[in-house]
Amino acid sequence: MTRRAVRALVRKRLRGSPAVVLVGPRQAGKTTLARGLGAHYFDLEQPSERLKLDLHWAALESAPGLVVLDEAQAWPAIFPRLRGAIDRDRRRQGRFLLLGSVSPALMTQVSESLAGRLAIVELTPFTLAELPRVSLDRLWRLGGYPDGGVRGSRAFPRWQLDYLTLLAERDLPAWGLPAKPQVTRRLMRMLAAVHGQAWNASQIGQSLALSYHTVNSYLDYLEGTFLIRRLPPFHANIGKRLVKSPKVYWRDSGLLHALLGVGDEQALTDQPWVGASWESFVIEQILATLAQQDRAVPAHFFRTSDQHEIDLVLEGQGRRCAIEVKLTASPGPDDLRRLNKAADMIGAERRVLVSQTRQAVTSDREVSCSLPWLIRHLPSALGLW
Repeated sequence: MTRRAVRALVRKRLRGSPAVVLVGPRQAGKTTLARGLGAHYFDLEQPSERLKLDLHWAALESAPGLVVLDEAQAWPAIFPRLRGAIDRDRRRQGRFLLLGSVSPALMTQVSESLAGRLAIVELTPFTLAELPRVSLDRLWRLGGYPDGGVRGSRAFPRWQLDYLTLLAERDLPAWGLPAKPQVTRRLMRMLAAVHGQAWNASQIGQSLALSYHTVNSYLDYLEGTFLIRRLPPFHANIGKRLVKSPKVYWRDSGLLHALLGVGDEQALTDQPWVGASWESFVIEQILATLAQQDRAVPAHFFRTSDQHEIDLVLEGQGRRCAIEVKLTASPGPDDLRRLNKAADMIGAERRVLVSQTRQAVTSDREVSCSLPWLIRHLPSALGLW
């Protein structure tokens, strides 16, 4: 079994908080990780498990050991009980681990009942740091879901398409999305078509015969279930007009490629949108790896109206890093020159050019490297810590 990098962070949070909520998309491996912690486990989507928890609650509240509540949002009645149990013994840490497939913003019971009483950890699908024996190209093409084919099966793309169908028809409506399943599936396909572009809710709404307000609310659910990332723009007073709309990405490259009908590696590299796919894959690997190391930082992109741009801007400890992503094996001086020009506009102390080069070149201010090299040298390569 592959050991998840976030496991150490979960244990750290449990040592410092009475409850931890481990969130992430369905089928990312939350249950497997939790069961490996040797805990009392209850699946709250199952009525029989709810009854068992109800009957044994008094004993569990006072017993030693961790209690894991899977898909906690499925049984809202548990949250007042958790609050009461925690408040009766606030000095006792590491008592409850909640698992959820929707973000705390959608898990209203968590945000309302347990505010100030729990820590939040996100589990993503497998990352490059967790699968050192899997080729970079395979992980990029198939995505990181454990059952989605990345570890050797032939599940792709059937698994990914079935996964999205079940989300559209069962899970998203159960979590509050008011859209009909066929509308949700159409929206998913349209989001794949505009992957990596500035978000235009009015344009998408016209295609779906919906208002831009409605489309934005639907996107909130897809973001809250960890399918989509909205990367906000970086704002700076530089005397130029800046792009103010967020970029929208599919967080898992395998889901994106399944929606767009990509089969083998050659079919992927032949696509006109392959650069946007590579860019978002690199961004997700960087952000997920930093989060695994408990170093999550604000992330933005930067673009001016006259096409000066930076794919990823990170800030930490009062410093700023500009990261540009290129799908090439031989980045040239012009690539670094363009990055430096844009980085100068926002005062970035560190500039990183990520490509498929085989050789890393570093200096006090600049780095030109591959994604595997960067992941191995995070976070020091970013110069933020």
